[in-house]
Amino acid sequence: MKFRRFGRTDWQVSEIGYGMWGMGGWKESDDRQSAKSLDLAVENGVNFFDTAWGYGEGHSEKLLGALVRRHPNTKLYTASKIPPKNFKWPAKPEYRFEDSYPREHIVEYTEKTLQNLGLEQIDLMQLHTWDDTWAEREEWQRAIEDLKTSGKVVAMGISMNRWEPENGIAALHTKKLDAVQVIYNIFDQAPEDKLFPICQELDIAVIARVPFDEGTLTGNLTKETTFPEGDWRGTYFVPENLMASVEKADALRPIVPEGMTMAEMALRFILMNKTVGTVIPGMRKERNVLANTTTSDGMGLPSELFNTLRSHRWDRKPTAWSQ
Repeated sequence: MKFRRFGRTDWQVSEIGYGMWGMGGWKESDDRQSAKSLDLAVENGVNFFDTAWGYGEGHSEKLLGALVRRHPNTKLYTASKIPPKNFKWPAKPEYRFEDSYPREHIVEYTEKTLQNLGLEQIDLMQLHTWDDTWAEREEWQRAIEDLKTSGKVVAMGISMNRWEPENGIAALHTKKLDAVQVIYNIFDQAPEDKLFPICQELDIAVIARVPFDEGTLTGNLTKETTFPEGDWRGTYFVPENLMASVEKADALRPIVPEGMTMAEMALRFILMNKTVGTVIPGMRKERNVLANTTTSDGMGLPSELFNTLRSHRWDRKPTAWSQ
């Protein structure tokens, strides 16, 4: 496993981190499988784990806390997210700050996360949604300062809305934030335009989420793919999105190198960008842990392939189904 400096925190984090969204709503038998996958990730060098209260109303956070206790001699960086007070994702311009992240809500849910983790301190706490109309509100800034001063939080960040990589830059300029989490992958290259240069300038760490475009870039979706009732992907891959996404993935198939999967190519593409501190694929199954962690070998992609992939950029705008 290769490690990268995580912005001004100076942490050395595994460039392949662990996204724990998929572990939020499972039964006990699935929790055992999740625990095995988490342990395997630690054995393979992963030391950055990203969860949220919203992943099963704290269930995923409890799994992370248990993982930390099982590995007392290994430094594991814990990251979670505070849900908006109105529990609506993503943030929209019409949502008031008071209905999203008032001070008492930030403090309350930080405490809930610490209780779920069973820890006195979390390394990185993030606001799970964001809209830059709130950037200049001192209330959230003071809350962050107090949480850091109290020792409950080491660093603070925001998670940006889907396909809005510039809706958060004003917040970064307040210099109260240490990290930003943003969708970045072969299709979603827009963060390179303005966000990444700002992060470099301000020494803000970048967490790349949704590396497989919710599954498109694994190459496993077809135009006939359906999802079980209750599976979030069923509301995201509405017909217009599923058809377009599969066509975009199909266009990549001819250029996937022999002996490499599309998912591996997708991760290696992200790792070619040195502004990224860590990428957090979901990997609930052990075989996915093994496949994803082996991409961290410093090899990247051949320059010709990398440049070809850059031409597959797909700029999209938020819609009712993009959530």
